[in-house]
Amino acid sequence: MAAHTSGPNGLVPVHVAVHDLAQMEEPDPQAADYARQRFAASAKYAGISWGKHGAEPRWLGKDTSTCAAALNPNHFSGHGADEFERFLSGAASRGEPALIIATMGTADDDNDRVRSVFGRAGARVDFRNFTGAIVGKRLPAGAEVSLASDLDAAERDLALRLLDRPADAPWWAMGLQATAMEGERGTTVREPEGQLVPILVDTLGEPVAARWTSGDGQQIWYVIPDGFDWNQVVDWTVQRAIPEHVPAALRRVRSAHDVDPALETPAETQARTALEELERRYLEDKSRLQGELERARQEAEPVRSGLLYSTSAELVASVAVVLRAAGFTVTDLDAELGTQSADLLAVLDGSTCLVEVKAAAGAAGEKMIAQLQGHLETWPALRLGQPVTCAALIVNHQHRLAPAERTGEVFQRRARLNTLPFPVLATGDLYQWWRAQDWSAVQAAVLGQARSGGEPPADGSGNPSTGRSRWRPWGGGGTP
Repeated sequence: MAAHTSGPNGLVPVHVAVHDLAQMEEPDPQAADYARQRFAASAKYAGISWGKHGAEPRWLGKDTSTCAAALNPNHFSGHGADEFERFLSGAASRGEPALIIATMGTADDDNDRVRSVFGRAGARVDFRNFTGAIVGKRLPAGAEVSLASDLDAAERDLALRLLDRPADAPWWAMGLQATAMEGERGTTVREPEGQLVPILVDTLGEPVAARWTSGDGQQIWYVIPDGFDWNQVVDWTVQRAIPEHVPAALRRVRSAHDVDPALETPAETQARTALEELERRYLEDKSRLQGELERARQEAEPVRSGLLYSTSAELVASVAVVLRAAGFTVTDLDAELGTQSADLLAVLDGSTCLVEVKAAAGAAGEKMIAQLQGHLETWPALRLGQPVTCAALIVNHQHRLAPAERTGEVFQRRARLNTLPFPVLATGDLYQWWRAQDWSAVQAAVLGQARSGGEPPADGSGNPSTGRSRWRPWGGGGTP
């Protein structure tokens, strides 16, 4: 193995368990899988500005005993095992922990089934000289993650960098797994050693980025998801991880990142302290706002989805939520009377309104009008002591289209709408009023009462809504 004899140059040596791409020729498409895999493994680290980040890569074939950290070291003989062992031995001889950055999973393989001469299946990280492994289960697309609690400054920085990954970058939920060893007497299971501490967690609280520390403190592994910008990895390793865990490595090479706080000038201390406080406030504010956004979405999404995309019972339930929020006392008639009447009975300030809720994947059919009229005719026989004073037909029309692509009017024959004794409302309008908490608009629309000025309520864009018929007030007992 070639020895590295250069003196301090300000660059921190970092072991990378692949061959230097600059010394390789791209294999022919007909080359063996091994050659193509080896080239692809090295190509993952192409484009890293090593010197800019204060690092010097030590590839396979170079001495790694003085390295301050290792990126994705390899256990397999002939593919990095010797370099990995020299890295570990060098750290141990200096009384320093071995700092290791490893990636979980394979971003461009949905099933994490990639196997090669460079390691095991993608969603697994094996330790060296300790039992157990970290295994990962790929999360569905769009998984939400957040910062774990009680992070130090270096790990908060890593968490923020990871959160800036592309929105479609995958995540893996991680956990420790025991080691099973086959022997003459059968299988022996050895529990995993060390401690796995979350840095980022999914909505179930499982780590998706984490730090593993061996029980004796000799190895510190940061396990992050694949699909991360390696410039960010190297920059964080030199600027944050090495100063935190292996600060002597910076002094040995006279790194520009080696600044002892005790030797700082007042201006340096003031600026550094202010920056750390800014980062702390940012993280606190971001965490608080993320929580508020999540709570707001959890409240809004059932109503939004129900009104704009649902049918049947879910649609009726969402309409009921809006009516109750607007002050109506709402009875679910389907639950009480079955399908022989309309869906809801909404009562407000002496007005009793029979509400029929319908959905149509395409254009709404006018038979919906006849159905509500039929319910109005049969109502007196169902509730002799409770006459209705009004009615409303609420329709989620063209629900397979995006709301912006739907027609404003539920029914296209305006002449037909003008003859109706009850309003026809689009659930899109109902949602806009609910979103704006414009309860008077909901009340006026359902009760068939034009608001002051004779104009219908405005939708969320400020334009008069056109998704309903003209509202014609009518009162008196019995059927309108």
